[in-house]
Amino acid sequence: MRRTVRLVVALFVLGALAAPAALAAERMWIGFHDDPSFRWVGDRAVRIQTSGQTNASIMRLLVQWNLAAKTRPADAADPFDPAYILDDIDEAVRAAQDNDQEVVLTISGTPRWANGGKSPNVMPTRISDFTSFARAIASRYSGRFMGYPFVRFWSIWNEPNLQTFLTPQFNAAGKSVAPANYAKLAAAAYAGIKAGNPQAQIAIGETSARGTDRPAGLRPTHSPGKFAELVAKASPTLKFDAWSHHPYPSVPSSPPSQVVRWPNVSLASLPRFDESLKKWFKRKSVPIWITEYGHQTKPPDALGVSYATQTAFIQQSISMATSLPFVHMFIWFVFQDDQGQPWESGVYAANGAAKGASPARFTASARPLDARNGVLQIKGGTPTPLVNLYARRYCATNATGSAIGMTWRVFRGGKLIAVGQQSSPLRVDCTISARLRFDAVKGQTYTATFALNDISGVVLNRRLTIRGV
Repeated sequence: MRRTVRLVVALFVLGALAAPAALAAERMWIGFHDDPSFRWVGDRAVRIQTSGQTNASIMRLLVQWNLAAKTRPADAADPFDPAYILDDIDEAVRAAQDNDQEVVLTISGTPRWANGGKSPNVMPTRISDFTSFARAIASRYSGRFMGYPFVRFWSIWNEPNLQTFLTPQFNAAGKSVAPANYAKLAAAAYAGIKAGNPQAQIAIGETSARGTDRPAGLRPTHSPGKFAELVAKASPTLKFDAWSHHPYPSVPSSPPSQVVRWPNVSLASLPRFDESLKKWFKRKSVPIWITEYGHQTKPPDALGVSYATQTAFIQQSISMATSLPFVHMFIWFVFQDDQGQPWESGVYAANGAAKGASPARFTASARPLDARNGVLQIKGGTPTPLVNLYARRYCATNATGSAIGMTWRVFRGGKLIAVGQQSSPLRVDCTISARLRFDAVKGQTYTATFALNDISGVVLNRRLTIRGV
């Protein structure tokens, strides 16, 4: 199980103008998962700010239901029931917004009151209790309540193909049961999240990179490929927006290009995995979110790689993900090593020192992929296209409906061909729209720049690549 963090703001068009999946790899949400660094340490605000300076665009956090609701809520669907303990998540989500970042929240773990006093990796007795919790937390971060930011990205459970996080994997007769149970969890949470926040984007899976598919042994597990296949078999029409996966190498010293035996899934296996997911779930496309990936270093881990090798692997792994158009997210685990976190895969050491050039390499690799600067296809001849811009930072200091000013410019081949000014109301999901007064020509590529400002003088700059098709 890992963690990761970071920021997000993008551009996209509506309806028929939306960018197709084939262009998704040109831009990607990239960031870190690191709960200790972003929720619990004394200098967490500084760490979040520093992570923003690495061009990270999203932060992943794990919300453990068993810790967020240690006692049964009186009204489990109420986002502010007194039983819910979410102060640290509230603070982290606000800090992400202050630094112009999006957040992906992974909900996982059953409270003792919900499963008969068992451990968090055991299914709830009533699946509706999980639906109610999902609805409550999604409502809390729906943007409808002052001081509680809108959260766009969600995922369900953590590494459910491992007994550590979901048990049993097999029943007493050796029959696989975890995939079907997970399908129930995913369906329940999806329904709850969508009820609380219809605009949420939800991933299922969160699968670990490997497993044995054998019921015998101390830790029975499923391989990610077999697990996903059986989830689809149990629920062929299961609803989800993406499949999330953790394609770690088998050992920290193995390169990102490592080939593993199918149905285990490494970075190199993702094309086959994606094709299989489409077949199993009978879909034309299945976006994949890489919600954990990383390499531990030596020092301090005896099995880790050198700082220089980690630096090289950062570039290689992000390049591999970028080459796959169906990969929409890449999250490195973790940002900074910490005594409360057993994984030493941070780009910063526990004392805050950079691990060689790793932070700089992460920054350089993430910069051209910044999802805040979108790539769009627009049908040739479309007049005055309407585009949307994610302006997350403005939700930190402006109410929904506040006017956000902008000056936009459109260039073709470096030549300015259109310019305009306008204001646009800030939406509950921290987006604004812009109407560009030019006609896209088929076969031409344009660059649109946006200088945004609010009433308090906060300036954001965005850049949009537009291709006429």
